[in-house]
Amino acid sequence: QVQLVESGGGLVQPGGSLRLSCVASGRDFSDSVMGWFRQAPGKEREFVGCISWSGGSTYYADSVKGRFTISRDKAKITVSLEMNSLKPEDTANYYCAATAYYQWPAVPSRSYEYWGQGTQVTVSS
Repeated sequence: QVQLVESGGGLVQPGGSLRLSCVASGRDFSDSVMGWFRQAPGKEREFVGCISWSGGSTYYADSVKGRFTISRDKAKITVSLEMNSLKPEDTANYYCAATAYYQWPAVPSRSYEYWGQGTQVTVSS
């Protein structure tokens, strides 16, 4: 059974930083693309960025480019989302996701087969 488990969410002040982690298990992710999405109340789920599990290439939404960084640790089978210079508009529930096969860049949410349960990030003073 594939599982993606996010952690690291919380409350942070504007301009602050937060690091989210996603631990993956249950299958071989060598050919997968790992993505991060977010969804704010009353809004559609939004692509944040993704990383190729094998090569480590990354791709980001314009709204987070230069502020967010995605990385992966093959040994720990973990994908991380480092978020800096956070803004109130970054407030959302953040989800980790994985594709079943390689596709690049994997932007649409329909590209992803597996999803985590989400972790809440709130940016507020």
